[in-house]
Amino acid sequence: MTYHINKLLAAVAAPPIAEAHGWIKGREFPADKPLIDVAQAVPGYPPPRELTDHLARIIGEPASARYTEIEGMPALRQALAADMGAFYGASIAAADTLIAAGCNQAFCLAVTALAGPGDEILLPLPYYFNHQMWLDMQGLKAVHLPFRPDRGGVPDPADAEKLIGPKARAIVLVTPNNPTGAIYPPETIKAFYDLAKRRGLALILDETYRDFLPRDGAPHGLFAEPDWRDTLVQLYSFSKVYCLTGYRVGSIIAGPALIAEIAKAMDTVAICAPRIGQLAALYGLEHLKGWRVGNTAMMRERLQALVQALKANDIGYELISAGAYFAYLRHPFKGRAAGEVARALAAEQNILALPGSMFGPGQEEFLRFAFANVPAETMPAIGRRLAQSHRP
Repeated sequence: MTYHINKLLAAVAAPPIAEAHGWIKGREFPADKPLIDVAQAVPGYPPPRELTDHLARIIGEPASARYTEIEGMPALRQALAADMGAFYGASIAAADTLIAAGCNQAFCLAVTALAGPGDEILLPLPYYFNHQMWLDMQGLKAVHLPFRPDRGGVPDPADAEKLIGPKARAIVLVTPNNPTGAIYPPETIKAFYDLAKRRGLALILDETYRDFLPRDGAPHGLFAEPDWRDTLVQLYSFSKVYCLTGYRVGSIIAGPALIAEIAKAMDTVAICAPRIGQLAALYGLEHLKGWRVGNTAMMRERLQALVQALKANDIGYELISAGAYFAYLRHPFKGRAAGEVARALAAEQNILALPGSMFGPGQEEFLRFAFANVPAETMPAIGRRLAQSHRP
């Protein structure tokens, strides 16, 4: 007898990044027009040698192969709480933290602790596709907030309030945003927090790209709220800032009562986050402040170079928003599906970008460019190739 597949899982689309890379599988690219891959959000440079040398020295120690505490290494939790507290000018305790195997897992664990089958999660469009995939797998309903290109991709709290029903359990915000790159203003983040608090919901605030804000300083003041632990669930990733994507290390900051529930899920899924990733993150927090600042400056330079490249040419593509790792563009081909446009760019211009349709309904006019792995000096080539793509 043939086995049965979980219907919820079977209904979920295949991972989009793998699909996009399939468009160029087996191709060779000429030296005068090399591939520009803006499909996946990965740093285009390795972790600092200082960090990898440190890991090489300690990898042979017996303790490095053992489990850590379920919530993460105490030293890392303390260092994270201190780092976040200093950045936001607030009091955050180690007991408010849990270390996860990346921010994707952090989201999955947090949602599992907050909602059950049939419950609803408010998710702005366009969404980060792994968020939607997890909700679908768990039998949760995503209630989509409308995309607001007129607001530069920033969702409207008034739209959210109209969509909150009796089964709603949380509102999800990602800022800097994936896929749009939009940076949500502090007053917008605070308005969503106030709405969630008033309606008895959690505000899941994914700040994976916090280290790549366009300006210095905290992007919001939520941690200064006296009762933030009753509403706020902050997610973070060490993967991008220290170039540790393969080490799988992220975090959750929330009230200790919710952390205790999340720990049950962590113990069941993975026992704990990989120790080697935790050791890498701890070293980064304790020793790499200067490198981290330089990394931030480099990404700001790449963002500025891309924006200038898009302005310098009559490219026909409208920049809706850009920030951190991402830019979201409206393509000029009326009536053509985003997937068709993206595949044509890969085939004809050797630019691999993702279609907006991978990020939810109503996104056929848009493309996402994840530019973090592209040097600043390559950005003008993006502008020239986009200009060529829509000229006869």
